[in-house]
Order: sequence, then C-alpha cells, then structure tokens
Amino acid sequence: MSVFLRVAKEEDCPRLMELVKELALFERAPEEVTVSLEEFVEAGFGAQPVWKGFVAEDNGFIAGFAMYYIRYSTWKGRRVYLEDLIVTEAYRGKGLGKLLFNRIVQETAELGFSGMVWQVLDWNQPAIDFYNKYKATIEAGWLNAALSKEQVQQLIS
Repeated sequence: MSVFLRVAKEEDCPRLMELVKELALFERAPEEVTVSLEEFVEAGFGAQPVWKGFVAEDNGFIAGFAMYYIRYSTWKGRRVYLEDLIVTEAYRGKGLGKLLFNRIVQETAELGFSGMVWQVLDWNQPAIDFYNKYKATIEAGWLNAALSKEQVQQLIS
C-alpha cells in the first residue's frame, strides 16, 4: 500500500459522494443523503466554495476522505468543523483515518484557528476510541437541532 494525502479536486467528487453514501449506510441513515452531485461539486468548487477536503489515495484509488468547513463560535472564534472523516471499509485499521485526522489538525494550526470541532454518534465506539487517543473532549448534554428545506419553506409561507 502506497497511500498519500492530497487536497480534494473537483474530479474526485463522484468518488467522494460514494464515500459519503458509504458513511451514511454505516451510520444507519442512507436515506438522509439527499444532496445531488451537482450541489456537492458547486459547494466545494463553485464560485463560493464552502468546504475543503483531503483525500487518502492508494495507487489512484481514493480510499478515504476528510472534509471540513469554517465555523464561527461567538465563544471561541473561528474553528474548523470536521464534517466527515471516511475511510472505506476495506482500508479501515490501516492508519488512513489517523493520516486524514492529523492533516485536518495541521490545517487548523496553519489557519491559526482556535480549535476544531466535530460530532460522533454515541454508539460508534470505534470512532469514540479513536478520538479518545487524541484526548478529545467529547461533550454530553448537547442535542442536535435542524430544520429541513421543506420545514423552512413551511415556516415562511
């Protein structure tokens, strides 16, 4: 295996969407992936990109992906928000997750931000164990809240 990391490119997006769908299946919510490939590409590589990513590539095959965006906290200032850290199943346990996570940590430092944040499902013990190796603070007591596009439309009509 000869894995190297690089910045994600627009032409990677079809494979990245495959990884996103693989993650959603693992997280028991495959029906929640509703973004189109076109929206995904536009959001990352259009006139106003909102996300950046790194890929772990093995002989031309994208085996893993880490995506982040910039979040602003009125308490802490600018922070990196790690949206997804995905390693395809056949490559898990080979250190790719660590390489990708470390690259996001490095990016956070290079940007001079106040830290990085992310979410982990409470039942995903392998991920929790992984983050605990970094001595990450995993908070309890915060619940996720969201409005869908349809809910927003109902509220304004």
